[in-house]
This record gives sequence, C-alpha cells and structure tokens, in this order.
Amino acid sequence: MKKLFIVLISTLSACTASVDLEAERKAILELHEKQREFHVNEQAEDFVDLMTDEFMSVNRGKIGKPTKEANLKRFEGYFGNVEFEKWDDIQPPVIRISEDGTMAYSIVNKEVIVKYQNDSSLWVRGRTEFSWLAVYKKTKSGWKVDAVASTNLPAEESVIAE
Repeated sequence: MKKLFIVLISTLSACTASVDLEAERKAILELHEKQREFHVNEQAEDFVDLMTDEFMSVNRGKIGKPTKEANLKRFEGYFGNVEFEKWDDIQPPVIRISEDGTMAYSIVNKEVIVKYQNDSSLWVRGRTEFSWLAVYKKTKSGWKVDAVASTNLPAEESVIAE
C-alpha cells in the first residue's frame, strides 16, 4: 500500500508540474529569429537542423515528408540562387504553447524580397508575402520545427539594373 501511495503522489506531482510558458515562448521566438538569420546568411545546414526527423510540409496543395538530405538539397539550391534583401515579419508572430509545454505553433506573416538572375541572366527583384503555420515539438535538445503549412501571395517581379 505504501508503494502505491508513493506512485500516486509521484504521478500527481508530475501532472501538476508547472511549465514556464513565457520561457517557452521566448525559446520559440529565438528559434524564429534563427530561421531568419539562417535564411539571410544562407545557412542551409543550420536551417535544416532546426527540423525534426519527422518533419512534414504542406505547400502548393501537396503534403510532403522530405528527408533531411532532401531538405538540405532544396535549401542549398534555394539559398544559392537568391540574395535576400528582406525576410522580415510584417507583424509579430502569434505563438501558442500547449499547457504541458511539449508542443507549440506559430503563425507567421513575412515580407520577403529576393534578388536573383533569371534564365536570361538579368537580375530580377522579387517581392511577396508569405504566411505559414509552423508546428514545434519539444525534444531533448530543445524546440524543433515538426511541420509547416505555407502559402504566399503571387510574387511581384521586376528586372533591375545592375
């Protein structure tokens, strides 16, 4: 009976352990800022390391579960072909965290301006707004991006003289 009482008290203590939601929110915001840093500085490997091994993507009407290698190849190609002029929040992200502090999501709205060479080797500036929902999972090593559902407005593009 004594063992049962100890197990019951331990279980109740674990269930009532409080989570510092403000600290978790700050950690998600730090991860959000790292995503910006890794885009602007074209750090594909660091960016992909922010994702879980189970990462899933919803984009352009398709659901994907790309491997880490596939994500790395994708972002190396993307970062290698554009120069970011802007990758900034239009409004602060909305962040919600589960009461147990193990899952969270953010809703993001960004203005993205890139410069790249088109097929005719002319420099083009492209501007769009992206919005996405990122789902975060708390792991032993901290928060990781577990899923992203993304959409964007049609890009405004113009040839620039350079």
